[in-house]
Amino acid sequence: MSLIGFLKSKVFLKQLVLALVAIVVIVFIMLKWLNISTNHGEFETVPDLKGKSIEVAKIELNENNLAMEILDSSNFNPDYPKFSVIEQDPVAGKQVKENRKIYLTLNPSGYRKVMVPELEERTLRQAKPTLEALGFEVGNLKYVDNIAIDVVLKMTHNGEEIKAGDMLPKTSKIDLVLGNGKRPGSN
Repeated sequence: MSLIGFLKSKVFLKQLVLALVAIVVIVFIMLKWLNISTNHGEFETVPDLKGKSIEVAKIELNENNLAMEILDSSNFNPDYPKFSVIEQDPVAGKQVKENRKIYLTLNPSGYRKVMVPELEERTLRQAKPTLEALGFEVGNLKYVDNIAIDVVLKMTHNGEEIKAGDMLPKTSKIDLVLGNGKRPGSN
């Protein structure tokens, strides 16, 4: 029997139809199984967790069949309580699958500490932008008798003298003691 004759035979056509029916049945069963195993069309709504404590966030996520993953945060936000949620991913209101991880960024207990730079013997014009670039605020300026005009002689924080290398929370106010251009002891 030739190849063309075999392709036209009833045996071949019967086998071809059976193979196509088997493929359709297998695909149908696979699609039904995927629908059931992946909970197709079933979603959980992500709750709004911003500003809530970690304990409250955990309870709300458990009630919604969602998992929690905490991300570290180094940026203190004074608008939120300490150790509360300041960001979440996915955002509130989004539809997600059951047991999806919700990534939470927490507000730390305070501003991170920054090293005080060496400013003694530098001018106010140099010291001010250096402090502001590090996140500090320039507090009160106190002038004392010293021949150097507007040169930093001392730095203080909350009335205590500080030195270069000391660690202070970001946004701390640093008061500067500057020279006024007059010789000490002269009037």
